[in-house]
Amino acid sequence: MTIKVSIDASGGDYGIPVTIVAGVKALGAFADLHLVFVGDASSIQAQLDQHPDSKKLAKRFSITHASEVVAMNESPAIALRKKKDSSMRVAINLVKDNTVNACVSAGNTGALMAISRFVLKTIKGIDRPAIMGRIPTMDGHTHMLDLGANVDSTPKALLEFAIMGAIAVKHTENISAPSVGLLNIGEEEMKGNENIKKTSELLENSNLNYAGFVEGDDIYKGTVDLVVCDGFEGNIALKASEGVASMMGHYLKQAFTKNLFTKIIALIATPVLKDFKASLNPGKYNGASLLGLRGIVVKSHGGADAESFFQAIKEAHLEANAKIIKKIESQVASELE
Repeated sequence: MTIKVSIDASGGDYGIPVTIVAGVKALGAFADLHLVFVGDASSIQAQLDQHPDSKKLAKRFSITHASEVVAMNESPAIALRKKKDSSMRVAINLVKDNTVNACVSAGNTGALMAISRFVLKTIKGIDRPAIMGRIPTMDGHTHMLDLGANVDSTPKALLEFAIMGAIAVKHTENISAPSVGLLNIGEEEMKGNENIKKTSELLENSNLNYAGFVEGDDIYKGTVDLVVCDGFEGNIALKASEGVASMMGHYLKQAFTKNLFTKIIALIATPVLKDFKASLNPGKYNGASLLGLRGIVVKSHGGADAESFFQAIKEAHLEANAKIIKKIESQVASELE
């Protein structure tokens, strides 16, 4: 089976120079992958011509021209109403038309969610899509949603997030019954606001493998396979973890360049430091899923480099191979009865 993915080639902070390099790498990594690069056709072709592997892979990609680009600071409403030939919109349209199995974009998150929801619509039984991403832990990674698509989510919405997330984790990570935790300020039953307490009751009465409340430090311990929260808290937790990783890197560099002795120690410790940096690199976990839509859309970090954007394509390929939308559609109705 061929997996076809549309790439919003012009989206993100760096656009075509990054997305094309990442795309060609993905084609080399996945023999069943076909890519549709969407954006300014001449610029895309010029970038492809510079890549040494593009000619031998030419049968496995195509270019679809789009005359507009959604700016990173653009209003979602403007992007939705006035830029109907943007690379983002055209790439998503290809998912709706069943031309491709998934779409990847590093563009404006608000615009991507607005356009995706308008074009693809939500799965029956799901009120709002949510953003799910991977978070590094002590023993690998966990999954977390919502990471910023919704604020002030109701208990019903949080239950929907949990159901969608658990299905996605089950079929992309091969975990038969993913453990689900609800983010809270404490593990005790009396902790949290009424919204959280009501959500916990719904989760306890569901068919999910609900493990109860988890605190912020549990995210990075890998206590559960899936952490559920409102988008407000989720986005703060995500950005905080990225900030901590940057701060640790800063202080390590400062410590190892303090004097000649520490520089020598740093030279000896280079392999360890490289492993440490790689384990905390947010780009390694790049590629967040917009769950709840009638099509696969993966959001890359706006400032992703080629290696990080490759990870987002890898996530789209994984979800398409797992037929994640059909599995969510088939299970969500029974779970919400």
